[in-house]
Formats: sequence, structure tokens, C-alpha cells
Amino acid sequence: MFSKNARQLSSYIPKSRLEGKIAVVTASTDGIGLAIAKRLAQEGAKVVISSRKQANVDKALSKLAADGLRNSIVGTVCHVNKAEDRKRIFDEAKKLGGLDILVSNAGTNPEVGPLLECSENAWDKTFETNLKAAFMLAKEALPLLRERGGGRIMFISSIAAFAPVSLLGVYSVTKTALLGLTKVAAQDLAPENITVNCVAPGIINTKFSSMLTQEGPIQEEAMRNIPMNRFGEVDEVAGVVTFLASDDSKYITGETIVVSGGMQSHL
Repeated sequence: MFSKNARQLSSYIPKSRLEGKIAVVTASTDGIGLAIAKRLAQEGAKVVISSRKQANVDKALSKLAADGLRNSIVGTVCHVNKAEDRKRIFDEAKKLGGLDILVSNAGTNPEVGPLLECSENAWDKTFETNLKAAFMLAKEALPLLRERGGGRIMFISSIAAFAPVSLLGVYSVTKTALLGLTKVAAQDLAPENITVNCVAPGIINTKFSSMLTQEGPIQEEAMRNIPMNRFGEVDEVAGVVTFLASDDSKYITGETIVVSGGMQSHL
């Protein structure tokens, strides 16, 4: 389900659009997060990647080194719900010189089922990771962004923010809430030359979405809702995030860009 045209588009990478920039990307050792970190580095940024497990960080660093990015990437353990871990990733950014770009990518979905059957524990955990941690990361990034005279904050939402998936009820609610967080934070920070935007991927070929992309009736139903008739690739999300991180988007703030192959995306 990956067309020749999509391959050609994802192969175009400006080489110095982010030269001198420093980025933090959470949950960035696999899938969309790793692709974002890689693309930012390919365009010239220094990037801090993170995962809850050191083994995942080490594996990702090896992959990125093999891609010729050894000198552009550092990694550390970070559970985004822990204040001391969030401090650690920003300390790593300080070692590189500061912070220009924050990409909040971490997300979780501990229970599958109808929304009103969701347990209180799963509700709290999903909101803590998908929404509260995103808010705290943005808040804690501000002093570093201000020191650099501005910067970029990006939240990774989901097509589920617009078109809820019945078995991902609370996940969908948190991803919709990120759209509101983006709007309010963007208004607050616009006078400080800090843009706040959101990216909402559709169904992307990752482990996280494998229940939708594996061959079978669920995949067939999902495909019927995608006008481009294919699932997305992580590089296609990374390209949009990198555009928002660059000066090409410096007059864009408070927006959500949907990367979904044409899936409906209106609240």
C-alpha cells in the first residue's frame, strides 16, 4: 500500500533548513517519533530522543548512527509522566546549547472498548500521558525557548480527534483535547515568537496502528475511509512536523495539520 509517488516525495529532504536548531522529541525511538527525530536531524538540527526504556534509546541511537546522524542525536530515558524525567531531557538540550523545537509525541491507550466502559484508572492514565504530560512539557520548555528568542511547540494528535474510533474512546477524547490546548497556547505565546501547532496523523503504518493495518476485514473497513486508498508512512508525518519546525511556517500558529490521505477531519 505504498505508492511510487509517495516514495519519491519522501525522498526530498532540504539539508540545512534547521541548521543551528536544537530539538526535543518525546517517545522517539520507534514509529512516528523516530521518523520525526531522524528528519529533524537530516535537516540540520541537533536532536534529543527519548523512551521509557534505555534499551530502546540505545537501539534507536544505533539506527540513527547507521544513517550517518551519530553527531546529531543524543538520547536519554524519559517517562513523560515523571517530572524528573522531563527535566532530564531538557537538561540534555541545555548541554547542546538550549532549545528551539519541542515535539510532544508520547501517547498511550491502555484499554480498548466503548468510552463509557472505560475504567477510571485507564481514563486517568490516558489523560495523564496524552494531555497532561504534553501540557507540562510545553510549560517546562518555555524558559529555554524564551532564552533563544522564540521557538516551535508541536503536539502530535490523531485523526481520532476528529473521527472517534469506537474502541479507542478515551484515546479519542484526549486527542481532541490536544486541539484545544494548541489553540489556547498559541494565542498566549504568539507575542513571544513561539508558535504552537498540532499534527494529526491518520492511519499510519506503525506498530501502534497494526490492529487497523493488518490484512483482514478491519483493514478493509479502514481503507474504505481513505480516499488515497493507502495507509500513510511515518516519513510523511515527519515531513509535515519538520515544515512546522522550520522558518517556512513562521506565520502559522494555532493550527492542526491533518496527515490522513483525505480522511474526513472536521469536528
